[in-house]
Amino acid sequence: MRLAMDLKVAAFLPRPGHRFLSSSSFSASAFASGNPSSSSIAASVDDLAKLINDQPIPVLRHHIPTSFLSSPLVDSLLLHLFAAHAAAPKALYLFRLSLRGHRDHPPSSSAFATILHILTRARHFDAAFELIDDVARSQPVLLTPKSLAVLLSRHARFRPFDETLDAFDRAERAWAAAGLSFGFDEFNALLRAYCTQGRVSEARAIFRRFHSRFPPNSRILNTLLLGFKESQNLVAFDLFYHDMMIRGFEPDAVTYCIRMDAYCKKMRFCDALGLLDEMAKKNCSPTIKTFTTLIHGAGIAKNPMHARRLFDEMVARGLVPDGGAYNALMGSFIRVGNLRSALETMEEMEKAIQLDDVSYYTLFCGMKKYEDLEGFWKLYKRMVEKNFVPRTRTVMLLMKVFCENSRADLGLSLWDYLVEKGCCPHRHALDTLVTALCCKGNVVEAYKCFKQVVDRGRVPSERAFRVLEGFLVRIKKLDMLEELDQMTKRMQALVPSQY
Repeated sequence: MRLAMDLKVAAFLPRPGHRFLSSSSFSASAFASGNPSSSSIAASVDDLAKLINDQPIPVLRHHIPTSFLSSPLVDSLLLHLFAAHAAAPKALYLFRLSLRGHRDHPPSSSAFATILHILTRARHFDAAFELIDDVARSQPVLLTPKSLAVLLSRHARFRPFDETLDAFDRAERAWAAAGLSFGFDEFNALLRAYCTQGRVSEARAIFRRFHSRFPPNSRILNTLLLGFKESQNLVAFDLFYHDMMIRGFEPDAVTYCIRMDAYCKKMRFCDALGLLDEMAKKNCSPTIKTFTTLIHGAGIAKNPMHARRLFDEMVARGLVPDGGAYNALMGSFIRVGNLRSALETMEEMEKAIQLDDVSYYTLFCGMKKYEDLEGFWKLYKRMVEKNFVPRTRTVMLLMKVFCENSRADLGLSLWDYLVEKGCCPHRHALDTLVTALCCKGNVVEAYKCFKQVVDRGRVPSERAFRVLEGFLVRIKKLDMLEELDQMTKRMQALVPSQY
């Protein structure tokens, strides 16, 4: 287990001819601040993320100053590495470094949840449990229901049912060893791992197995209701809800939100809207989430004017719209092809709060659907000027549109921008870019992109390898072909396939 992780770490040992970072090229003073501002943290995150992605672990040991890895910096950096699909062993090394360097001021529980996200996404479950056991001994305060939810949700997705129950039992032993209680919130994390996937049969089996230990409360019943919603069986959903009511359950704002979403997704917007009146009769105050769900539902029903009225009603009630509400309103305009109103909503959102990845993705999707390529290029340029780093699905959308419209140059520009920001683009983005560049005759540039992914500890897809191999043979770049084959075999031997 630990040996297996060490083998994966070995993939990041210096390669022959690797150019080491000079001690003058990275200054610890950039991180030396007692109360760093958000702008200084952002700059530090970009610098450190690029260093972590570019350099092997032995170099990182000499150039990451442990004493300056403050909790806010580690939080931001791990989130950046997660979004950038950085190699899991490097992120784990960073977290352990911060754990050792700050015994009195350890990383936050959010940082711990993020590193578990990174490890379980790469399916390093043994390494995740080793870390949990270590944290239980050294910093038990980091063990929270949120971190357990992260672990179990991935486990439920990728591992058999019995193994996930074993993981729950193992987590309970770790909590007990740390002297922590293991109660309803932790059980709800297990239940939610299956309910969010709509796997109601497994959720019911868990509920029956642990019923005596964890009698149902409002949170557990709401989680089960969520499971029926995600299963998309509205008849079973309604039957379970009425059964809850017969047993004396009192619905709360979360319950109504789940019901509204279920009806909206089945094109029953009027029924969802009627629940708002029902909430008023029961003195249950709607939340931002309630209105966001209804705005999204109005969008599904292709009724953007009603979505706008709901948004304005939310503001009139004294609720401050968040990113989700703005994005739902934006999406409602996109669904009917009203790009102008969607852009106006974006401007409105930008004045109130920052745009997020969902905002950009929603607009890019609309412009692609309605073939507004000029607007697409302008929005992309605006995003880069604001130094915004898009998430994976937005990167994939951008890369696909660029390459399908014979703009492999923009695809390469996006790639360079992400690498400069310390990101390692997803391998599917590499597939698209390598194919487009090779078809345009830019085989050497395609090779450089492929090599950058391997150098950062990720395994490119078989498709990218075969496309690049074929074009290298065609242009008779035999030295590149040999190096390509060697580095791919080395990575496949040491690192499991990543998704």
